[in-house]
Amino acid sequence: MKHETVFVSGNFNVLHPGHLRLLKFAKENGSRLVVGVFTDRVAGVAAHVPQEFRLEAVKMNGLVDEAFFVDGPVEEVILQLKPGLVVKGKEHRARENPEQKAVESYGGKLLFSSGDVVFTSLDLIRREMASQEQRSIALPKQFMARRKVTAKSLSDLMTKFEGLKVVVVGDVIADEYISCDPLGMSEEDPTIVVTPISSKTFIGGAAIVAAHAASLGAKVRFFSVVGDDASANFCRKELSKFGVEHHLLVDDSRPTTLKQRFRSRSKTLLRVSHLAQRSIEEPLQRELVKNVVDACAAADLLIFSDFNYGSLPQAVVDQITTAAAKKNIKIVADSQSSSQIGDITRFKNADLLTPTEREARLALRNTEDGLVIIAEMVCETANARSAIVKLGEQGVLLHARSGKSFETDQIPALNSAPQDVAGAGDCMLVASSLALTVGANMWQAGLLGSIAAAIQVGRVGNTPITKAELLHELTS
Repeated sequence: MKHETVFVSGNFNVLHPGHLRLLKFAKENGSRLVVGVFTDRVAGVAAHVPQEFRLEAVKMNGLVDEAFFVDGPVEEVILQLKPGLVVKGKEHRARENPEQKAVESYGGKLLFSSGDVVFTSLDLIRREMASQEQRSIALPKQFMARRKVTAKSLSDLMTKFEGLKVVVVGDVIADEYISCDPLGMSEEDPTIVVTPISSKTFIGGAAIVAAHAASLGAKVRFFSVVGDDASANFCRKELSKFGVEHHLLVDDSRPTTLKQRFRSRSKTLLRVSHLAQRSIEEPLQRELVKNVVDACAAADLLIFSDFNYGSLPQAVVDQITTAAAKKNIKIVADSQSSSQIGDITRFKNADLLTPTEREARLALRNTEDGLVIIAEMVCETANARSAIVKLGEQGVLLHARSGKSFETDQIPALNSAPQDVAGAGDCMLVASSLALTVGANMWQAGLLGSIAAAIQVGRVGNTPITKAELLHELTS
């Protein structure tokens, strides 16, 4: 039911993603959205921006019909305004809410929305200041201070990557980037017309995950299933070039996955995928399991890089996970669902899961709860020790077990000038996983992964990240 007036209040230092979700949710539930901005006196130390600027920013938002200062108890404003609905973020549900009694006194309703505030305004203010620097990658100094993470501690961790024994299993992908020159619009129909001028192919999917790990110093054994085709031969050659020991089973009934990206002027216009989206046959499943289980006997880390193209049926995942757990090695998993359906929670008992927000919500069939709740539900459903929820241009949410409960923090996106977001998650997966394996805590691992992702999005195409690149960003 739509209410005539919906009321929201807060400090609103910077209109960050959590605020925008909250305002959008509120607007969808009423005809008129009214926002109260706490004055400097009421907000106290939580006011990082002068009240005039905070109110002006809220008024400029197209969702807001009216905004004014709140210079006293918010419940008094509610009793005067008498809105049909008062909206607050779900993070307030378990707390004391003075609005409750006021809104119930005249028959109104207090509702907690799914637009939780994960990003602090102070984080985003500092990020905005940092973006004025010429370098496109800026380290999150506040996060580092809060979590006692130093550039030296991360550099020291990377020295331990050398010689780590890593097993990677998942879907092989060949990524072809086709650069095009735009010719204009077709006169026959509203279609963009381009002409290809160059093409370059990279290994992708689980193959680039293996290459990233090898490039950072690990000794990598990679297992997958490919077709009997030119793309498979290309992937073998590239894996050998990057120093990855590969064991690729051949299934001549299905092609090696090939993704073609048609790009013009730093933008992807179209992606064409050549693939088979069905599980590999049982004989191949048994052979794959045997090979991976044997490799896990002497491994430090097992990485599942699942793109949901059929190389990792549930029976394969369960058998490999059971064997790896018995060897007490680190287990991490990523299950991508950009254009397909996946379930990150099917990887049980992992040390780390790295879904996007969309992938986490798909797995849980939950579009309503806030991100912290989503992250905790992913960990509890999969019995995982930690999760990095990837939020694209909003950065990442880190969620890790701390005793009997969980602890959460966030890192903003570190690259202010991204060129190509493809492969950022693969970089993050590898750098974070290697760090955890050599003894890093969640905050160190998450930051190293974020730096790796920031480097990756600054270039076009998936190429293995190096220690030198990471060290450069830590010491610049």
